[in-house]
Amino acid sequence: MFDQKRKTNVTRRGFLKTTGIGSLGLIAAGNLRIARGANVAGSDCLKVALIGCGRRGLGCLRDRFAVGDNVKLTALADVAEKPLHSAMDLLKTQEEHKEKLAIDEEHLFSGFDGYQRAIESCDQVLIASPPGFHPVHYAYAVEKGKHVFVEKPFGVDAPGFKICMKANQVAEDKKLTVCGGYQRRHQPSYLEWIKRIQDGQIGDIRSTRVYWNGGQVWIRGVRGENESEMSFQVRDWYFFNWLSGDNLIEQHCHNIDIANWIHGKGDRMAHPVKCYGMGGRQWRKTPILPYNECGNVFDHHYVEYQYADGTIMHSQCRQINGCWNSVTEKVEGTQGRGEACWLKPDGGSRWDFPKKQNKNAYVQEHIDQVEAIRNGKYLHDGWHSSISSMTAIMGRMASYSGQEITWDAAVEKGSALFPYDKELTFETEPPVMPGTDGTYEHAVAIPGQYNPFA
Repeated sequence: MFDQKRKTNVTRRGFLKTTGIGSLGLIAAGNLRIARGANVAGSDCLKVALIGCGRRGLGCLRDRFAVGDNVKLTALADVAEKPLHSAMDLLKTQEEHKEKLAIDEEHLFSGFDGYQRAIESCDQVLIASPPGFHPVHYAYAVEKGKHVFVEKPFGVDAPGFKICMKANQVAEDKKLTVCGGYQRRHQPSYLEWIKRIQDGQIGDIRSTRVYWNGGQVWIRGVRGENESEMSFQVRDWYFFNWLSGDNLIEQHCHNIDIANWIHGKGDRMAHPVKCYGMGGRQWRKTPILPYNECGNVFDHHYVEYQYADGTIMHSQCRQINGCWNSVTEKVEGTQGRGEACWLKPDGGSRWDFPKKQNKNAYVQEHIDQVEAIRNGKYLHDGWHSSISSMTAIMGRMASYSGQEITWDAAVEKGSALFPYDKELTFETEPPVMPGTDGTYEHAVAIPGQYNPFA
């Protein structure tokens, strides 16, 4: 069983010290320095900036506006100019949002450093850029003393995890609120379901099974004429592991977060101690898809995780059309079982969360953060969001390599996918380049040969 006190002591400042994170510079974000906490300077209006103006970014902004408080959008940032201006044009056509816009052309920031100028002009930052950028953007936001919403996942590799963990401590020291895009943590049905599990209604936990099996996701389209390799990959970011982390990290991390929540028994820093698994790329290297546009990610993973108390999480995810699909979490206890969001104790009646009492979790997470900002309440999703992201990263290391991976080795020695040490421009050569055949198959991991620590 988990020793809650020991775990908490290790996983805050102690975690930073024992993993060497305390001495790690925030790469590309400058050295941390004390900055004032965000405030509204005599007004109840919160100035908000959005980093990343794609579909998820605009959805995040819509959900933030739905809170209904006094909020003004003061800045937009995106690496490319087209989504930036498209987002602004769209917002101007939406009558319900017009009164929330306090932005001019001078506060539309493009380029790889645009996020810095947007962050400096607001009180609260919404980060919805491609996941590889999340650690750097998050670290800069808390350095500047801003309240932060960060979409999941919190990074794509172990070095990014370390940046996020250090940023978490900075945010906590400055009493900033941090909300993560793991919206199930704010959803009434999940909150009640997890509470009942932790209250022992199905006995002690034996195992969990978590799934995100679905079909093919979007492909942005063919390379533009004279488009640089960096521009193409950032636009088609889902299919390059240095930007998305692979679907195990970008998508399935939601379900993995629920398993950590269940197995952790209230410890927000709970994580597996080791894992082993398998995965591959089958659908994305067939003529069915334009696989010269499908990067170097897998299309299916299976990982078995083991926690310190010996309990197991079985994890599977897939993005292949025409297959059995499931997006859920299941739990087995010594005295019953359940699935999100119901429980069936042995010999007892089944409990189901009343659907009419549920809420839109994508809006609720913003409601919770705004309440915390305005009323001085504690809200820091950064800890469990970082841990669950790293749990998924550890699983990818196992499926890519075919080896057993321990948590300690993954955190301490896991290799970087994102180029933290480079100043990025659209002319920079990305970490993955096409082969002579125009595809990225040469850069797809081969289990038994791939080294996750290289």
